[in-house]
Parts: sequence; C-alpha cells; structure tokens
Amino acid sequence: MKKLLLIGLALLAPVALFANSEGAETDIVQRTVNFIIFAGILWYLLADKVRAFFANRTASIQAELDKVQDTLKASQDKVEEAGKRLEEAKALATEIVDNAKADVDSVKKRVSDAVDVEIANLEKTFDERIKVETSKTKRQIVSEVLDELLSSDNVSLTQDELANIVLKKVA
Repeated sequence: MKKLLLIGLALLAPVALFANSEGAETDIVQRTVNFIIFAGILWYLLADKVRAFFANRTASIQAELDKVQDTLKASQDKVEEAGKRLEEAKALATEIVDNAKADVDSVKKRVSDAVDVEIANLEKTFDERIKVETSKTKRQIVSEVLDELLSSDNVSLTQDELANIVLKKVA
C-alpha cells in the first residue's frame, strides 16, 4: 500500500511542479495536488497507528461480545437448570398429593372399620341388654302375678293350676 502511494506521488509530482497559473483564474489543480500529497504523507505516517487502533478496537468489541455471549450462555444454563428443578418440584408435588390421597383413603378405611366394629359391639350390647331387660321384666311380672294370686283369699288354686298360669304369663 505504501509503495502504491509513493508511486502515485511520484507521478503527480511533475504535475505539481509544472503547473502554471496562466489563463486560469483558480489554482484548484495545485490545491488538489497539495492535498493529495498532504493526505499521502499523513497516511504514510499514521497508517500503522490507525490500523493498530482499529485492530485494538475490533479486539475489544469482540472481547465484549464474547463476554456478553458467555453471560448469555450462563443465563441460559441457569434457566435450563431452573426448568429442570421446576419439573422435579412438580413431580415431587404430584407424588406428595398422591401419597396424601392414599393416606386419606387409608385413614378413611381404618375409621370405617373402627366404626363398623363399634356398631357391631353396640348392637351386641343392645341385644344383650334387651335379653336382660326382658328377663327382668318377665321375673317382675311373674312376681306380681304370684303376689296378687297369693294375696287374694277368694281364689283357691291348686299347684298345677298355678304353674299353668305362670307358664302362660311367661310365654
């Protein structure tokens, strides 16, 4: 690139040297040549520094971009990890709900069995109490009938008749 610039300057130098102002009111050609020479000298002196500046700038931009991409990748990994944890938590919650339902069913069954046993015991106790009360009532009636018969003087009964009466009352 530097060689090309030097060749261009060498070709334009005679134009700048042999330019005259006869017949031309402006010196645009001379000024253009001077500007091109000035730009060429600046380019020759500053080209390496400008290239280095832009190379460093490109590298810093690339480093920032890499840093942002690493941060983005880390964030995506965290999101994926959080998603996995969420799925595990949902599965655990479902398992807990199922276990709770099973426990509720088990408790219901145990309570139902206990209630059935208690009802059976109450029915048995009730039946026994009815038998006891029936027996007690029969004894009381027999006792009242016998007392009534034995206390009255106008009734004369034989032992067999008395037994038949008692048997009829009891039955």
